[in-house]
Amino acid sequence: MRYKGIIFDFNGVLLWDTPLQSESWCRYAEHLRGKRFSEQEVAEHVIGRDNRYILHYLTGRVINGQELEIHTDHKETLYRNLCLEQGPNFQLSPGAPQLLDELTARGVRRAIASSAGKENFLFYFLHLDLSRWFDFDDVIYDDDRIATKPAPDAYLKAADRLGLPPAACVAVEDSLHGIQAARSAGMGYIVALGEAEQHPRLLQIEGVDYTVETLNQVPVRFLYG
Repeated sequence: MRYKGIIFDFNGVLLWDTPLQSESWCRYAEHLRGKRFSEQEVAEHVIGRDNRYILHYLTGRVINGQELEIHTDHKETLYRNLCLEQGPNFQLSPGAPQLLDELTARGVRRAIASSAGKENFLFYFLHLDLSRWFDFDDVIYDDDRIATKPAPDAYLKAADRLGLPPAACVAVEDSLHGIQAARSAGMGYIVALGEAEQHPRLLQIEGVDYTVETLNQVPVRFLYG
């Protein structure tokens, strides 16, 4: 089957920043409760989760409105500083520029469906040259108006932004919650990204059609072959 568009998760897919996200949350957890997250907490309550959920877990209460904005700003400032400390190593994931160049040259419609906030995407566009491949309007980010993953809303909105039915789109994800979101949205083909040893587990997740280690392994033949 030929698909007409592709929708990427961002953090962990187009940008391999999981260690930076985890470290910034560990530092913020130490600030809020006096101790860092454990590895198990990071796996269960940080990776693939949005800020609202993580802050709820940290504090034991729902945080909304201005208080949420203040916490998010402090935590994301920690994260963005860690990104900048990487210097030239702060770059898109292996194979991502090549894949995006090929998709762009062939006119394949593409979008991003992410749980990150607008300020982070303004930062990414500034430092990672994202405008080379994406219009900012084709980025679906956490704006407090749509439910975040594992709800399907981000993928549904991204497909709508591309002018395509979800079944005509390929989704590329790395987390369980993201895969669940893509599946619930009715994405036509789901590619899961992870290290080779993770592939047997990823293939057992309902909805996953294919696994890759890097983005240059994504089966683009489905998009224009």
